[in-house]
Amino acid sequence: MSKEIIILGSTGSIGKSILKIINKNKKDFKIKLLTTNNNISLIFSQAIKFKVNTVVINNSYEYEKYKKKFIKKKIKVFFKIKDAVKKFRKKVYYTINGISGIEGLEPTIDVIPHTKNIAIANKESIICGWNFINKSLIKYKTSFIPIDSEHFSIWSLLKGENVNNINKIYLTASGGPFLNKKKSEIENIKAIHAIKHPNWSMGKKISIDSATMMNKIFELIEAAKIFNLNIEKFRIIIHPKSYIHSIIQFNTGISKMLAHETSMEVPIFNSLYQNSNKNIYNKKQFDFKTLNGLNFIKPNDKKFLCLKLLKYIKIKNTYFEIILVSINDELVKKYLNDQISFISIQKSLLKLIKDPYFTKYYNQIPNNIIDIKIMVEKVITYLNKIKLN
Repeated sequence: MSKEIIILGSTGSIGKSILKIINKNKKDFKIKLLTTNNNISLIFSQAIKFKVNTVVINNSYEYEKYKKKFIKKKIKVFFKIKDAVKKFRKKVYYTINGISGIEGLEPTIDVIPHTKNIAIANKESIICGWNFINKSLIKYKTSFIPIDSEHFSIWSLLKGENVNNINKIYLTASGGPFLNKKKSEIENIKAIHAIKHPNWSMGKKISIDSATMMNKIFELIEAAKIFNLNIEKFRIIIHPKSYIHSIIQFNTGISKMLAHETSMEVPIFNSLYQNSNKNIYNKKQFDFKTLNGLNFIKPNDKKFLCLKLLKYIKIKNTYFEIILVSINDELVKKYLNDQISFISIQKSLLKLIKDPYFTKYYNQIPNNIIDIKIMVEKVITYLNKIKLN
């Protein structure tokens, strides 16, 4: 019997990856719901190809403009995810959230009551709203699977282990496209070069975060929250080949690491087929020759300035994480729009995180998602008022 699944953000890179897997295993799954923000042509073709009868267009203009196109094909179309899922009579087997940015938080909360398993690839949702997500997971008895390659790796390595025996967890970073360039060479480099990741195929936003190493800061915070571990347990290490995704050192003298190809299809496939002997299609077995000469490098915070933010991070579920994410989001948008330089992302972030306008909120805790949304808007408004270098 095929298992029912929901794909949040089906037109993004994560959504496309899971659809590739499903396309090769159509008998195993039935897609109940697809969502997009504004890629109407792609979600329409996805719905037709995979015979999906419900979609969400989470953009009011696009929804009003194109809803009749879907209705003509007898596809139910909604503006809000919560309105779509409440029509389902029973929980689906699996949901994956590939929506990028903090916009992915509310859909996560909305879908948890309606799914048995949820796989989240959205860093911002976990960083800003893990306490709300976790409460909902417990309330509705929904299982959680981290899909980011580093967190999926840790999750896999910790199976059967006592977390109290952990000494250190190393999150690996490729170093991005500028690992071998001098700081002076990249200060004013254009976005077209910054989005060219050497190992991974990713969206523009996360590619820029990789180039600044900000993604690794986010992943560290994310890991501390997911696994309920002290931030001091984690370290960042550069591994240019990106084959090793995390390393765990135990107090027993044993270290474990997990290796796989640089494709999100691997963690997604394994999250879909948990505890089964299903073979992954079109993925050659890992060639151990590629592991020869593995290289691990200590990151340089003089070149990757964002790493200096580590000293400010205290996992308390306050507004700090929300402000950090929101500032970075806005700075990356401005960089992609050619409004600020590459080095300005990092310098501005380090300066703004100490700005009294924001620091007054660092001991305050948001009570709900509305509080988080209000803070995000405050950050956007403030950054649009001030002059950035």
